[in-house]
Amino acid sequence: MTTKHTKKTDRGTVKSTPRVLVRLSGLARRFREGDRDRIVLQDASADFAAGEFTAVLGKSGTGKSTLLNIISGIDDADTGEVWFNGENLTALRERERTLFRRRYIGFIFQFFNLIPTLTVWENVTLPLELLGAKSLAPAAELLEKVGLGDRHDTYPDKLSGGEQQRVAIARALVHDPLLVLADEPTGNLDEETGTKILNLLDTLTRQRGKNLILVTHSLEAAAYADRILHLRDGSLVEDGP
Repeated sequence: MTTKHTKKTDRGTVKSTPRVLVRLSGLARRFREGDRDRIVLQDASADFAAGEFTAVLGKSGTGKSTLLNIISGIDDADTGEVWFNGENLTALRERERTLFRRRYIGFIFQFFNLIPTLTVWENVTLPLELLGAKSLAPAAELLEKVGLGDRHDTYPDKLSGGEQQRVAIARALVHDPLLVLADEPTGNLDEETGTKILNLLDTLTRQRGKNLILVTHSLEAAAYADRILHLRDGSLVEDGP
């Protein structure tokens, strides 16, 4: 359920406003390519309310993955700030960001990023083990929910693309993160499998009160979201009503 704050209007009535979980303020990022700079992000700012599913639309190469990497603390912005649940992530040291990400953020990659030498069970339980969790029960529960409860001992190379993505979703959610970041999660899947993955993501995130930020170039994928932001010329622009 979305947490909300309330405030009084001029007429004395009370109006609910969603609590901001993630705030991006003036993010800028550029990369050196040969003898020139390529601007990827430029004064990118946005608020993401708690419990919201937001899609960020943009063509390939516009900086969508860079944006997610900065939000999660994997990459640094040249300027600007990322606030997460009231804490300034950009002010944290690299190790502090790693520990923060490990506890509060789940990441779903386009290319799955499963560890090939680990079984399905070992891939999914890894985040729990890194956190020193006393119980691995959430892993068993999630594998059942994604339809892979009978594949614990299977290695990733024996799974289809859709099955690997379902393992990746279970791994991203197993430690009960506040925020789930999805980087083109259906980009390497056929249309039917991609639709199933999006429905599964919706069920396991927004419908359970989680935040989901999905970056994609697909209008079909973006249609699942509560709102859509466009990444244009390095800035985030919201769709109209």
